Amino acid sequence: MNTRGEKIKKALIKEISDIIQKGIKDPRIEGIISVTDVDLSVDYRHAKVYISIYGDEEKKENIMEAIEESSSVIRKEVGKRIRLRHVPELRFYLDESLEKGKRITDLIDKISRGEL
Repeated sequence: MNTRGEKIKKALIKEISDIIQKGIKDPRIEGIISVTDVDLSVDYRHAKVYISIYGDEEKKENIMEAIEESSSVIRKEVGKRIRLRHVPELRFYLDESLEKGKRITDLIDKISRGEL
């Protein structure tokens, strides 16, 4: 990705994260929620937004549902904060890579202690 794409990606991560934490007045959105990555299409018209949520499966589902329902509000707010010719269409995905990494680390620790 070129430098312009990287700048847009970093700005999107920062602003979407801020909007989710402070700008959406949905009681389901609470706890530790972070935007871990954004994949932009070549023409910058579409963005896959990866979100990591700390909590059980039900909480994750509720938060993702609330974020998806608020996607038009998030996109509109991104348009106000970042000057772009076309504000990308946002698609949200649950990122479970941090949890997978923790599980792998826990398994490695158990093996090294001889528990497995």
